[in-house]
Amino acid sequence: MPLISSKGKNMPESPIRKLVPYAEKATQLGKKIYYLNIGQPDIKSPKIAMDAVANSAIDVLAYSRSEGSDTYREKIANYYKKNNIQVESNHIIVTTGGSEALLFAMGTICDQDDEIIIPEPFYANYNGFATASGVNIVPVISKIEDNFALPPISEFEKLITPKTKAIIICNPGNPTGYLYSKDEIKKLAKIVLKHNLFLVADEVYREFTYDGDEHYSILQEDTLSENGIIIDSVSKRYSMCGARIGCLVSKNKEVIATALKFAQARLSPPTFAQIASEAALETPQSYFDDVIKEYKDRRNTLIESLQQIPGVKVGVPKGAFYCIVELPVENSDHFAQWLLEEFDYKGETIMVAPAAGFYSTHGVGLNQIRIAYVLKKQDLISSVEILKRALKDYRN
Repeated sequence: MPLISSKGKNMPESPIRKLVPYAEKATQLGKKIYYLNIGQPDIKSPKIAMDAVANSAIDVLAYSRSEGSDTYREKIANYYKKNNIQVESNHIIVTTGGSEALLFAMGTICDQDDEIIIPEPFYANYNGFATASGVNIVPVISKIEDNFALPPISEFEKLITPKTKAIIICNPGNPTGYLYSKDEIKKLAKIVLKHNLFLVADEVYREFTYDGDEHYSILQEDTLSENGIIIDSVSKRYSMCGARIGCLVSKNKEVIATALKFAQARLSPPTFAQIASEAALETPQSYFDDVIKEYKDRRNTLIESLQQIPGVKVGVPKGAFYCIVELPVENSDHFAQWLLEEFDYKGETIMVAPAAGFYSTHGVGLNQIRIAYVLKKQDLISSVEILKRALKDYRN
């Protein structure tokens, strides 16, 4: 029998999706499931974006430019300028989701067996992208006790080797919801300049910040014009996950020229999705005001409810719509599967994402889960009640 590649064997399963077969079986058995495992917003996509596709007069659905259409990139640049990020359209490559932007970034700045330092827990697919790119992730652990704040810069210094090419952050963070402060960004800028590294910032949740805190982009730092790379996406901003449109942004001409070669190899990003995404840029501020208010209310409802469960510890998110929850269990993978296979409360159960998959350090996060608060408040209240009763039964 022909052999599967080592790279293929080493590709990690998604901690977000690997429990789907158990959820499907639970549904077949008549259980109602509250899906807390995946960041699929229930907020309606902007009508202006949907109408742009419906009213399109395209006769031939042709390729677009590999870097994305001129008009869309111009409008993206204007969007950034409104957010005090001074970039031009030629600093932008439109990608098939933020995922492809991350792959292009890794391919552009790393050779085989190079290293990237990432504060963990981090977005689980970074593990997969690194494996696919032949890159080694070097984790620096942030702790729930510190609400997942940036680890001391001295901890990054200890990990830098001749193989280190970049530091990656997600800001605000998935899965922690942590929002890096302006001071923390400046500290990261200083260390990447000192060691001639790239700073890659996944900023797809830029709009979702709470409690008066503001997002500070790495490209608001003038010193990072050659060292900074932004990863972005329309998926969560406009509740358009299925559009699969993102972008890579950098003022470094060589980064853009190199990433463009990867973009040319996959031909072009999807045309209809670019039309929708371009129209979405005209979404009024009132849309975001309403969405952020809704997420803040959901966050408060969820966190306050979780804090009432004995033995449960939770990080308080400052942005995005995720939180890490530490449970009084030894193995959250087993617990998450048990929730779907063996437990229900009044015919209902929950699906959560075991958090070990959001770490690359073996054995860390085994007693944690990630919850995405993308459900209505009453559903979140019901979900926490289910979790409370499940923990009692499971421990017994």
